[in-house]
Amino acid sequence: MTFRPLLLVAVSASLAGCGINSVPTAEENAKARWADVQNQYQRRADLIPNLVSTVKAAGAQEKEILTEVTQARASANQIQVSPEELSDPTKMQAYQRAQAGLTLSLQRLQEAYPELKSQGNYTTLMSQLEGTENRITIARNDYNTAVQEYNTRIRTFPDAIGAKIFYGAKPMVPFAATTPGAETAPKVDFGA
Repeated sequence: MTFRPLLLVAVSASLAGCGINSVPTAEENAKARWADVQNQYQRRADLIPNLVSTVKAAGAQEKEILTEVTQARASANQIQVSPEELSDPTKMQAYQRAQAGLTLSLQRLQEAYPELKSQGNYTTLMSQLEGTENRITIARNDYNTAVQEYNTRIRTFPDAIGAKIFYGAKPMVPFAATTPGAETAPKVDFGA
């Protein structure tokens, strides 16, 4: 009779040490951090129409770059990655390329219009856009940290046992720069 309760305790302890709770917790944390990344990109996408409207009023010479920004925004919003697709490197790369294209368009917009900095609305929107870019960076870093913790958890003993047996866990793909030269800060030249 005393053997059965001891067996239950031993089985429960071994299951607890195999990632039964920690693997899904880490996975949900990574998915939540991914939602934060998407939220910050959405915030940026929502700001761009206002930015474009303000800059359009400045004159016709801006038409080319505004079109580029609008097209980049549309392209960035077309590619979505669901939490179930976080382990698909192709989907992650496509998403990152689209977002990088929008970032480059926004950088060109900032560099092309230094004379508009005196306009209060433009300055306010540029400040909000800069803040959004900072939030995106933080959200991507938080996501990468969560992915690293999840990937480490599903690959290390004893959680690897539960991750494979109970969940069929696969490593998630971290967010990485896909733009050539992204590791080098862009040169800002106002032609002066």
